[in-house]
Amino acid sequence: MTRTTQITILVVLFALLALFYQGLWGDPRHIPPVLVGTHAPVFEGPDVESGEPMSSEHYKGKVIVVNFWASWCQECKVEHENLLRLYDEFKDQPEFVMVGINYQDEIPKARAYLQRYGSSFPHMQDVKGALAIDFGVYGVPETFVIDKEGVIRHKWIGPIVDNVYTNLTQNVLTPLLQKADTQVRPYDSTI
Repeated sequence: MTRTTQITILVVLFALLALFYQGLWGDPRHIPPVLVGTHAPVFEGPDVESGEPMSSEHYKGKVIVVNFWASWCQECKVEHENLLRLYDEFKDQPEFVMVGINYQDEIPKARAYLQRYGSSFPHMQDVKGALAIDFGVYGVPETFVIDKEGVIRHKWIGPIVDNVYTNLTQNVLTPLLQKADTQVRPYDSTI
């Protein structure tokens, strides 16, 4: 084995060891939000309750909260009351819109879910999961915040509860609704 080959093998081993070591200290549940900072895809589909067509084109120039959910999702049930509370807190702001996107669900079950747990904002059907693919959804629940220019400014994977709710309302929505050109702070688990 030549000296150059030995050095190359050592460099590769050290690089792999460094990568492994870094992985040990990272958060194994962290999934990087790749779409944050990019324009949100246009989303359209029938309303879960009425069947009428819906489109994000109707919400241009507004701050939009998009929540992917399903009737079969236990974590969705955990966050549902907070979603209703979130909508109630911001519904009087003319630049605020909230849309639920029902992901790969049977429509009768989705309607029954909304009747049982409450529905104060519109919900769009995504029976085949195409909208979820466009948004890069890993699973439900997932929540996105889109600014007035149509750029995704925040993404949360998991239920909106406790400190996540506080961060979403205080550090994401309120600044976006108050100013058109605000930098949104990412979620800080120490809040």
